Amino acid sequence: MTSNPTGVLGLVDDWPVDKVAAAIVVDGRVVASHGATDHVFRLASISKTITSWAALVAVEEGIIGLDTVVAPEVNDATLRHLLAHAGGYGFDGPDPIAPIERRRIYSNTGIEVAAAAVAAAAEMPFEEYLRLGVLEPLGMATTELRGSPAHAMWSGVADVATFMREVMSPSLVSEPMGAAAIRPHFASLGGIVPGVGRFDTCPWGLGFEVRGDKSPHWTGSLNSAATCGHFGGSGTFMWIDPDSVQGHHVGVVALTDRAFDEWSADALRLWPELSDAVIGELTQGAPAT
Repeated sequence: MTSNPTGVLGLVDDWPVDKVAAAIVVDGRVVASHGATDHVFRLASISKTITSWAALVAVEEGIIGLDTVVAPEVNDATLRHLLAHAGGYGFDGPDPIAPIERRRIYSNTGIEVAAAAVAAAAEMPFEEYLRLGVLEPLGMATTELRGSPAHAMWSGVADVATFMREVMSPSLVSEPMGAAAIRPHFASLGGIVPGVGRFDTCPWGLGFEVRGDKSPHWTGSLNSAATCGHFGGSGTFMWIDPDSVQGHHVGVVALTDRAFDEWSADALRLWPELSDAVIGELTQGAPAT
């Protein structure tokens, strides 16, 4: 790959936000970064991906199972159900609003219950398990959990890029476990991607949204169905695509300081525009098929 994608990231300079930082990761290497790269942003729901990775570390350590029932007092939801938003919990609230595996209900509560189950199994606060199991081993020194493991992490663009490298080539979990995180579970379920739309099939991995055939979407028109990642209500997004540029894993992260709801119409135009520009630039430099 001989393209130089650095200039593409300049598109973020026209976004209607005060601060923005962005980076491109290709095959585990940061090939470009731009903007307020030293700033610490609220990740919002990107936090779910990092929290879920910590849960998978716990599974590999043998202290909890993916199919362990973790909320027997209210339903039969397993850790897998909760990480895949198939556990029946609503967006927020202590009680399930539907049976398990009925539909994809995007849920902060489900992720919080999953994190609490990991903490109980590890016999330590989840914040400590996250630090010891993920953040310190990866050297994510600017990343901090300041509340809910579903939406209250703060981090910088370099740390998020480091996490993306881990997802592309896992070191904290096995390759099969890493692959399981980013493939659909309970794949036939329909549901809503908050702020984007309702979909008859709404695939989700273990903490990671999977693009599938969703349209419209917050990723680009050039992104493949295998694209996985998350966006956050703080105006942030991260995606990884193993298929769009032949032979390469490509990822983009963009962090801003403006709430998604305040510029959602612009974001849902500008985020795909950036995504397509990155894939287009990298495709130009990819080997011919």
